[in-house]
Amino acid sequence: MVFRKLPGVSASGMGLRLSQKFVFLLFLSGLVTLCFGALFFLPDSVRLKRIFLSKTETQPVTVGSGSENDAREAHPKRAKEQERPRAVASAKGETSTKLKSLSRPPAGSHEATAARAPEDRTLPRSRTESASQRATSAARGAAAAPDTFSYRRFKGCLLKPPLGSDSGKPGDPATTERREKVKEMMKFAWDNYKLYAWGKNELRPLTRNGHVGNMFGGLRGASIIDSLDTLYIMGLMDEYNDAKEWVKSSLDLNSNGEASLFEVNIRYVGGLLSAYYLTGEELFKNKALELGEKLLPAFNTPTGIPRGVINLGSSGTSWSWGWASAGSSILAEFGTLHLEFIHLTELSSNPIYTEKVMNIRKVLNKIEKPHGLYPNFLSPVSGNWVQHHVSIGGLGDSFYEYLIKSYLMSDKTDDDAKMMYYSALEAIEANLVQKSPSGLTYMAEWRGGILDHKMGHLACFSGGMIGIGADDGAPDKRQHYLDLAAEITHTCHESYTRSATKLGPEAFRFDAGAEATATRLSDRYYILRPEVIESYMYMWRLTHDPKYREWGWEAVEALEEHCRVESGFSGIRDVYTMTVGHDNMQQSFFLSETLKYLYLLFSDDDLLPLEDWVFNTEAHPLPVVRKSCLQDEATQDKTLAE
Repeated sequence: MVFRKLPGVSASGMGLRLSQKFVFLLFLSGLVTLCFGALFFLPDSVRLKRIFLSKTETQPVTVGSGSENDAREAHPKRAKEQERPRAVASAKGETSTKLKSLSRPPAGSHEATAARAPEDRTLPRSRTESASQRATSAARGAAAAPDTFSYRRFKGCLLKPPLGSDSGKPGDPATTERREKVKEMMKFAWDNYKLYAWGKNELRPLTRNGHVGNMFGGLRGASIIDSLDTLYIMGLMDEYNDAKEWVKSSLDLNSNGEASLFEVNIRYVGGLLSAYYLTGEELFKNKALELGEKLLPAFNTPTGIPRGVINLGSSGTSWSWGWASAGSSILAEFGTLHLEFIHLTELSSNPIYTEKVMNIRKVLNKIEKPHGLYPNFLSPVSGNWVQHHVSIGGLGDSFYEYLIKSYLMSDKTDDDAKMMYYSALEAIEANLVQKSPSGLTYMAEWRGGILDHKMGHLACFSGGMIGIGADDGAPDKRQHYLDLAAEITHTCHESYTRSATKLGPEAFRFDAGAEATATRLSDRYYILRPEVIESYMYMWRLTHDPKYREWGWEAVEALEEHCRVESGFSGIRDVYTMTVGHDNMQQSFFLSETLKYLYLLFSDDDLLPLEDWVFNTEAHPLPVVRKSCLQDEATQDKTLAE
């Protein structure tokens, strides 16, 4: 030590210098202590942070909208912040903490600026955000404005007006009269729903009360949401405005029940999206986006294949249907999300919705398909098929529908969907399409290589599906596909004409001497289903063969005679007896699909023209996404703004 007493040196020679150094060190340490102590007594602790912390560390941290694993790899120190819910203003001005940390896009991306756009919900700013930070955020938002969805740009990219030159009014008086009859049926069904079941999911017309059910997880007003676009295109504006007001004041999305992912998506999300695209009402868009976010936790599985049931509340838990084999997900359910989720990305500029449905395709394309077919049950854990049961009816149906419609909705740019659809159609033709002894074409079901010669009413949509895909098939197969569509539609019409009521059964068979008739008591009911009429509508538009309108009118007469009761429309228990027993249920899809398809069948083709619109599996029209046009429009807007 320098201050250690050294031998041979007198104490008197060192004393003065030691005392001076000690005094100096004491003074210096006191000064430093005083300066540092003063910092901790400053009124704003942020000043201390500005001295010692970099600017990047004081900024609010956001995590991208990709998977949680991706976020943790990119930003390992931010993982816990990602898991912490953040408050977000809901469409009703309330505060929600659900899902935002999972789906919020990275700061500075066009997705983030879209979320800050005035027409969308706004995120509360950090209390410590400086004026310069707010200015930077505003500048980013302005720069990204062309990337946000513009309803005006969307309307400019449609080839024709959605409602046609005269709301689709047909030229001949007889067809006009038939169309007016369908409109009257819609008003009758709606008026009784409003009178006896307003705000409930469906009307029970015999007992004159409402039905809630457990499919929608506590959501209400299924018939209202399903009817919005039907009322609008029919010109029932008083009824439409009543429905819109109910959505504004009473549609509560903060439910805490067990919902079918599939049903909520096709009815509620699809209905709200369609209403927005037809009317431009921001209310419908905001509700659709809010509800869409609540569905995302269903995809939190090892494969990304969503489970069928989801709790719409804060827990976001999901599980498979109890009756599904080995906890599997259902092909028709996880395969019937694509159309709606693509539009959720379009409106929110958040890619997470597109990523979720594209991942489903990746899983399906990786696994082996028996004979090229897609079985109905898939494990969301292993990504393997659970059973080799294939059906174009229930459990499988709308998966195939959404493949061809995804291609059409992409303005024919989604080549992956096109490839999947035509490959599946080849496998269906090779393995399932059959001819009865009398020459009726039908689609059997396949159970591990054994054919079950049964065709469900639900499978009768396939006539229309094959029809709308005919023109984009291989040139040498286009007429073949149109002929196949006509043959299947004819078979489904036969299932109607061979019943006493002229309405078709839930399922009909082609064995033991039976053709296009139900042989089991449990298959004889009719619950106002639309699939046969759906194929009539498409085949009319594709061929203009008058028989399809005649067949549609036969269905109208049968509905009026056997299903119309004093206070609405009801399904019937046995189509083969004239002593009708009603099931006391006016299904919401009767207003959304059956009556809409009948109305379109008796309208001119320029009402919701197929060049501009595709119908989801609940008959909600969604527009073709013309990316190049939207980008050109956005560039023009930017040029004008500059």
